[in-house]
Amino acid sequence: MKIAVTASSGNLGQLLLPELVRLVGTKNVVGIARSPEKITLGNIETRQADYENSEDWSIALEGIDTVILISSPAGPWDRIQMHRNVIEGAKQAGVRKILYSSVIGNGKEADTLYAPVAAINRQAEQDIQESGLKWSIPRNGLYLEFDVAHIVNAANEGNIFRNNGGEGRCGYITRDEIAVATAQIAIDDQHNGKIYNLVGECHTQAELVQMVNEVHGLHVNYEAISDAECFAKLEPLRGEIVANMLTGCYQCIRNGAYDVASDFKAATGRPAKSITQQIAEINGNPTSL
Repeated sequence: MKIAVTASSGNLGQLLLPELVRLVGTKNVVGIARSPEKITLGNIETRQADYENSEDWSIALEGIDTVILISSPAGPWDRIQMHRNVIEGAKQAGVRKILYSSVIGNGKEADTLYAPVAAINRQAEQDIQESGLKWSIPRNGLYLEFDVAHIVNAANEGNIFRNNGGEGRCGYITRDEIAVATAQIAIDDQHNGKIYNLVGECHTQAELVQMVNEVHGLHVNYEAISDAECFAKLEPLRGEIVANMLTGCYQCIRNGAYDVASDFKAATGRPAKSITQQIAEINGNPTSL
């Protein structure tokens, strides 16, 4: 049973590949990327395909049983069509099962700046469910590494971590934990036809800051700011598109859109690690993430 991972030169893909190798062996794992030379895991088969090129995918997915479609990055391109290119290629190549690495949300994101991104993810989910293939949809919580990095950085910027998340609760998780769960979902057909929220515990921004303080010995405080202030802070650093998306993510937190029950145990047989343990296990220097 060969399992392919799209966008496997990216952060999540690079973690999924070795987890799959551990479960099904080197010969059964294929890494697909626009630039396959950037895939760092050795001894696996690599193939080239670009989300924007529909003709790539029926070739790249030839002989593949299961494909894990990692969502395309945010940007001024047609992400819905990019995902459809992979789905159609999978059908043409005779792929049996497809997973889509989606994002959590309970509908309360509809009135936020993140709504257009959420709609893209839900459209991909619908397209997969209507594809005729076996399917599973792991919905990822917010990457814990991202906010840990910003909280650690805040220690050098006046010890204040600011965003517009307010007192909303959010399900966080590390990419490492996502890789563990997604790989398990991919290899086990008992998960077919199911949507899983891959999150750990849900916490407020202030609670998250306090846990990072405890792990790293910091003294950062959390301060809620307005949507406009959050965008103004992010836009010079990340550009308009990403700043809109991130401001919208924090709006989702404030609205309770990411306060969802965890399906991690159903996917893996064990609960997600505690958020404190995940913070402690984040690899490398958090400020560089």
